[in-house]
Amino acid sequence: MVLKLFRNSRVQRAAPEQKASAVGRAAAWHSAGRVAWSPRDAATLTRTGFLGNPVGFRCVKMVAEAAASLPLVLQDRQTRYSEHPALDLVRRPNPVQGRAELFEALYGQLLLTGNGYLEAVASPEGGLPMELHVLRSDRMSVVPGSDGWPVGYEYSVGGRAHRFDVGEGPSPVCHIKSFHPQDDHYGVSPMQAAARAVDVHNSAAHWSKALLDNAARPSGAIVFSGADGQGTLSHDQYDRLVNEMESHHQGARNAGRPMLLEGGLDWKPMGFSPSDMEFQKTKESAAREIALAFGVPPMLLGIPGDATYANYQEANRAFYRLTVLPLVSRVAASVADWLSSYSIDVFELRPDLDQVPALSAERDAQWTRVTAATFLSDDEKRALLGLATKGAGA
Repeated sequence: MVLKLFRNSRVQRAAPEQKASAVGRAAAWHSAGRVAWSPRDAATLTRTGFLGNPVGFRCVKMVAEAAASLPLVLQDRQTRYSEHPALDLVRRPNPVQGRAELFEALYGQLLLTGNGYLEAVASPEGGLPMELHVLRSDRMSVVPGSDGWPVGYEYSVGGRAHRFDVGEGPSPVCHIKSFHPQDDHYGVSPMQAAARAVDVHNSAAHWSKALLDNAARPSGAIVFSGADGQGTLSHDQYDRLVNEMESHHQGARNAGRPMLLEGGLDWKPMGFSPSDMEFQKTKESAAREIALAFGVPPMLLGIPGDATYANYQEANRAFYRLTVLPLVSRVAASVADWLSSYSIDVFELRPDLDQVPALSAERDAQWTRVTAATFLSDDEKRALLGLATKGAGA
């Protein structure tokens, strides 16, 4: 009976395009026609891991700013273009943002939520879009169809929602997502992977602040010893002592204030326990885990105790080679493929590796090897260097 209803629904709601995967229809059938909300709370992760954590904030800023600062080149299989309408659009995507600002916001959304969305403002004359805008990922929802492909995107803000329909023709939204093994429509962010380390680091910061409020001293004990050997305070004496402590010896305002004790009362300070002494190491370990999730060498963040790289230059080269360049290459390829759907030309965007100072030593060595290979033609040498087979074109 269930199989019969399933087949009838396929006839009534035929999709314009079928998913190539054999399991695509079964994987998305449970949410057909409904908004598939992301299971993670992006607002909380952003507040605690970016706005409220210096390590997470710096990691996101370093990766996003470094990736957005890389120049992009546009080329097809034969020609690298110095002038092209797509390049003009990328250089000035909208009236209030330049290329670096737009891509920094896009990379930031990817790092914080695992998803990035670009909106295209269509031109009345057709062709490439007039403007490009980054949409906030926490406000965007994917509306999957019965075949597993998105049939629309809903952008909700202030109790109102706008739907971008996806059907025939170019999509008005470019959705770039990180790999998520348990979600068909949304990506997983480095911030989510580092969530536990962020909690540990924030808790350690709160503990340090509480210790500073207590004049940077651990707590102690007041010991009562009566004249007759009695070690118990009366009820009135206990309440009076507690009130005195709360009024005159607690909080930052009373830090360092001397304590006046009556006869029979003695203050016994307590030293740091072994767990207190290890607390700073726990905080540094959590900071390294946060940096590891974002692919930032801890040495670049000034985190002590990290000796993975021989020097700062090696750490910076690894940062660009292992983190920044893969991110930029993947995002640039997705944006180029999306923009090509608006144009009759097929082109690709890629980072210009010749303008990355951190990779200058690798670039010089590669150019030397390729130049010395006399058995290669000029076109073969250009292909090895990632260049088009012809020079710069118009």
